[in-house]
Amino acid sequence: MASDGGAFPRPTGPAERIDAIDVLRGIALLGVMAINVVTEFRVSIFDQFLARNVAASAADHAVETILTFAVELKAFALFSLLFGAGLAIQFERLAISERRMMLLVRRLIVLLAFGLIHLCLIWNGDILTEYAFAGLIVLPFLFGPRRLLAFAALGFLALYLAMQAFPPAGLFPDMAAIRQNVADANRIYATAGFLAVLAFRLREIPLIVPLHAFIFPRTIGLFLLGAYAWRAGILQDRPRRLLSIGIPCIGLGAALNFAGAEALGTILLALGYAAAIIGLANLERGKKLLGWAAPLGRMAFTNYLAQSLIFGWIFHGYGLGLFGRLGVTQALAIGIAVYIAQVLFSAWRLRRYRYGPVEWLWRTLMYGVRQPMLLSKAEAVR
Repeated sequence: MASDGGAFPRPTGPAERIDAIDVLRGIALLGVMAINVVTEFRVSIFDQFLARNVAASAADHAVETILTFAVELKAFALFSLLFGAGLAIQFERLAISERRMMLLVRRLIVLLAFGLIHLCLIWNGDILTEYAFAGLIVLPFLFGPRRLLAFAALGFLALYLAMQAFPPAGLFPDMAAIRQNVADANRIYATAGFLAVLAFRLREIPLIVPLHAFIFPRTIGLFLLGAYAWRAGILQDRPRRLLSIGIPCIGLGAALNFAGAEALGTILLALGYAAAIIGLANLERGKKLLGWAAPLGRMAFTNYLAQSLIFGWIFHGYGLGLFGRLGVTQALAIGIAVYIAQVLFSAWRLRRYRYGPVEWLWRTLMYGVRQPMLLSKAEAVR
């Protein structure tokens, strides 16, 4: 990174990245993919609020139960922690640049633009828009002391937990609107062409916004908690110490989930997953076991958007039209096949290029300077 004097700040180079965090991001993407393909591409996102009329197979029931208790919302919470930590890392790297605030705001504005394009034109299950708004709220806190991050994180998470206990009146659509939306989704997503699907996606957005509003305080709280964990050195702690933190958190989070305290259990499970996976990824055996996920994590932005395009074609009427026709296990099998292909593609690409294509564009727009794409010969050998 350059000083204020002459050269411009630059993105993190391939050799400067923290592999364990990339591993965690790649594994979190597996969880996000699993939930998205099962609950939002296979059927309407609002289908989960309706009583099930058709009995699922034993395999589907087992897979759905595992996803609900071990993955659903936890993977998104992991991404929130990682995004907050990443924001704190960027904040530190740009510390000697007088352009720091401008660059970080531009980074989030570009993310917002990507999110709105994704939300309106590709898939309305987008999370990027929410992350951009949450990032803009969190950014000023990074200028404060470490304890401010901790207190603010606890405050936003407490607000989220309070909203679970006392949901705001009138926030969610009524059941009649949900039933009508599910019926329309079953008809349009399964059979209609691209323009009709696009029009329906836009019509659904007002129904989906309350779901984001309900989770928004948690997103901000986890951003702040991720930033605090980085600044406090927790993410850089000794591997075995991280494992000793992560495993009890997983156990307590699972217990709370089964006891019905899912909101708090989800947060503890995400913290436990993060500590355990980063700890394991920093051990020699762990690097061999989990190293495959690092390239995927480095290209998480590209892979996330690619999943939306691929699953949109597989499940919607302008492609294979499998919406509403597959069980949980079948849809998850398709998702895992796509994920494995992305693991292989990411590893292949990053042996030749510095970034994924969307990551490259994001950095170029953030810094206002075209970034190099190809690896140098020395970097490629390394």
